[in-house]
Amino acid sequence: MARVFIHCTHGSENPTRAGLAWLMAKGLVESGHQPEIILAGDGAILAKKVVADSVLPVGLPPLKELIEFALQNRIPIHV
Repeated sequence: MARVFIHCTHGSENPTRAGLAWLMAKGLVESGHQPEIILAGDGAILAKKVVADSVLPVGLPPLKELIEFALQNRIPIHV
């Protein structure tokens, strides 16, 4: 089991790139690893629920669903 830090540096200005960090964290949990997400730069705006709930990545689940998964699985999120 690996501990993995994921930097999310994109927010609502690039929803698909913002979603990739959260999707990677989901995949890591499902693979038995321990991810942590670091929101930096434009990604820090995702700490606001109203913003995160409106982000719709292309070809990925809505960010709201990915964040709910992260919270349910107690993935540490640093801002």
